[in-house]
Amino acid sequence: MRPYRGVPLLALALTSVALTAPAPSAAAADGHCDRQERVRVPGAAHQRSACLADLTTTGLAGTPYTDMADQAGLTAADTRSPSGVPGVQIDGYFPDSSRFNNTHGWKHDAQFVIRLPDRWNGGLVVTGAPGTRKQYATDKAISDQVLARGYAYAATDKGNSGVDFYRDGRRPGDAIAEWNMRTTQLTRAARKAVAQRYGHAPSRTYITGISNGGYLTRWQLENHPELYDGGVDWEGALWTADGPNLLTSLPATVARMLGGARDEDLHAVGFAPGSEFLWPYHEKAYWGLTQKIYRAEFDPSYDSACPGPSAGSTTEEILAPCASDAAYDYAGRPASVHRAVARVSLSGRIGKPLITLHGDLDALLPKAADSDVYARMIEARGRGGLHRYYTVQGGTHVDGLYDTYADRLRPILPCHRSAFDALVAWVERGVRPPADHTITRPADGDVVNSCALGGDGTSER
Repeated sequence: MRPYRGVPLLALALTSVALTAPAPSAAAADGHCDRQERVRVPGAAHQRSACLADLTTTGLAGTPYTDMADQAGLTAADTRSPSGVPGVQIDGYFPDSSRFNNTHGWKHDAQFVIRLPDRWNGGLVVTGAPGTRKQYATDKAISDQVLARGYAYAATDKGNSGVDFYRDGRRPGDAIAEWNMRTTQLTRAARKAVAQRYGHAPSRTYITGISNGGYLTRWQLENHPELYDGGVDWEGALWTADGPNLLTSLPATVARMLGGARDEDLHAVGFAPGSEFLWPYHEKAYWGLTQKIYRAEFDPSYDSACPGPSAGSTTEEILAPCASDAAYDYAGRPASVHRAVARVSLSGRIGKPLITLHGDLDALLPKAADSDVYARMIEARGRGGLHRYYTVQGGTHVDGLYDTYADRLRPILPCHRSAFDALVAWVERGVRPPADHTITRPADGDVVNSCALGGDGTSER
């Protein structure tokens, strides 16, 4: 895990790294970039294209075409990734008034990356950045694998990023509402860019994501199912107007940090017994920061002085909790706060197949207060036939923690890869995935790079 000013920040890290290494040399003149300059991303205010010999992180590490620092902690160190995928990469941004994302020195939000492999299978995979990261955050976790399978790939920074994202917009909830809009915008634009590159629109479009990217997957399948054929939700954040949501579970963690709550209080709001060994790390890297910036997004009047106009300028300031959040009572807050959350809330009314993965040791978004609830919401909407829900035994919110606790954790990434394959088989061949269950942690074997989705590794038809 990469230290950020001395402290390891993972899914909610603000890392802005200037990537100034020379670009990879263009591939030999073999015709694979014939249409490169003809691909224009509809609606983009700026774009630039590059013909690259390898679109994966193996080929792009150290170049301006990815940001390895922004991926820190999302994957286990021994994760194996494919490589050797030539094609075209398009970087750019859509019109936007905010300036949180300084990637490429642009100081412009709504940045995106689109990758178009030479050997295309006819499909497109779309994602949004997890946490408050940017468009390259899931290059190793998602892009590498889907590119190797022949999919085109598109990712967005969601329209704002960094720990001060809550400053974007005019009304409470505006910043997160923009995340959904930017994902829809990129999906539509990427489908048209794909058609320009290959001569026809993608036959299949899938959406997937981690954490906030998982939330985007859920929201898109509820609100724009016409754009997608299905999705994989990797521990997506749950927002509901009346709770549960982050603001109903995290105040107890802040209270515990400040000596005002016991372990039992965290268990009561959903944190799993047995996850306690992860709590000291989350106290340092997640809990106080997450509560204060999302509360500032939806309820800025609760404590206007903390976090104020910025979450902080030093590591200590950024990670420090607001003392007032220890007593935060979402249920008792004004109706205007609940309306702000309602603007981005999930309903469970998915319109296309969805597979959800959630680790039973998630110490940031506990599954009992998140995916367990969302699965029930889907059932209540009569959409259970479109959903599969797998609990990953030993899984936690970011796979990088496996490197510290290999005896107690397992990475979720290999299960995500298996789930994506299962989704494709479900959508394209009618092979139904296994019923909802817990994917047990094997006593031996390579848990970093393999995961049998079913108990016996099979699917039912």
